[in-house]
Amino acid sequence: MGSGKQRSYSELINVGIIVICSCLFVVNSGSDADAGAGAQWRRSPVERSCANAYEGRWVYDESYPLYDSSACPNIRKEFDCTEYGRPDHLYLKYRWQPDNCDLPRFDAKDFLWRLSGKKIMFIGDSVSLNQMQSLLCLLQTALPNTNIIGQSNDTITTVIFEDYDVSVILFHSLYLVDIQVVENVGRVLKLNSLKDGNIWKNIDVLVFNTWLWWYRRGPKQPWDYVEFDNKILKDMDRMDAFRQGLTTWAKWVDSDVDTTKTRVIFQGVSPSHYNGTEWDEPGVTNCANEKQPVVGSKYPGGLPEAALVVKDVLRTIKKPVHLLDITTLSQLRKDAHPSSFNGFKAMDCTHWCVAGLPDTWNQLLYTALVNDG
Repeated sequence: MGSGKQRSYSELINVGIIVICSCLFVVNSGSDADAGAGAQWRRSPVERSCANAYEGRWVYDESYPLYDSSACPNIRKEFDCTEYGRPDHLYLKYRWQPDNCDLPRFDAKDFLWRLSGKKIMFIGDSVSLNQMQSLLCLLQTALPNTNIIGQSNDTITTVIFEDYDVSVILFHSLYLVDIQVVENVGRVLKLNSLKDGNIWKNIDVLVFNTWLWWYRRGPKQPWDYVEFDNKILKDMDRMDAFRQGLTTWAKWVDSDVDTTKTRVIFQGVSPSHYNGTEWDEPGVTNCANEKQPVVGSKYPGGLPEAALVVKDVLRTIKKPVHLLDITTLSQLRKDAHPSSFNGFKAMDCTHWCVAGLPDTWNQLLYTALVNDG
């Protein structure tokens, strides 16, 4: 992976990231011999089970948010809604309430204790960055005096909590499968190729995400052709391409990942809110005036097709993979996007405010690590 330059955490988060997710986040490969990839996960004496934490509703809770975003250094300007002038704060006061259990409140010290000597890597697009930034805020604001350093190279960046020897990593990958430059052809999206897996497979916790870029067209589309089953095509049905790329990733999990040492988590599809018909407000074309969640546990528009594809493909995997099934609970949060309250002043109903909804994703990630341990 090459040698990385060590920087302060403040420098690391801000260096070289101009367009959403053009920079990547990592890794100090050192860890204690007793806490290597094959070590048993640390367990606390009492752990409550939350069998299905993804079915429930949003409830008002005066004790929220889990932290003050002004106390979290270096939130990206795409996500820092309070800093960029969002006047309402009601969106910060909602807690996810599963139907059949209570989510454990995020405990930063316990999270780091459980992962002591280990590495957690978020692999995906800017939605993965959104979740990683939330996790760093949850950890830093709860433990402001902990020692944090960072390493970066041209591909990846890591934030290391030295007191616990825990590395939090972002690996930027739009499609999970490869894009390669082919001579006399151009940039080719290879639906059957996944070479970065050699970097990922020895990490202790892998959190994957892909969807946002599969329908991207025009100048921002980062490939010229798509290759499937040794045929190079100018284009193909994008949902079929998504399914095939995800199937390649699924086969890689079964063939290359030792799930006795590595936990594999796939984040469900993160929704956007540009069509008010989906939440029974016909004519609304963005999230600008949304101040509260959808009431209840059902989203009027139903699940997006991509979420069904994710579940179909995950069912084919023989090894244990946890679906962080955040789609429906996030669909209900039409109020939780930055809208125009971001550093670009552009309407954004795709990403999420930090503090905000991604904190719940990380509570669910914490719960998954507790229950599946």
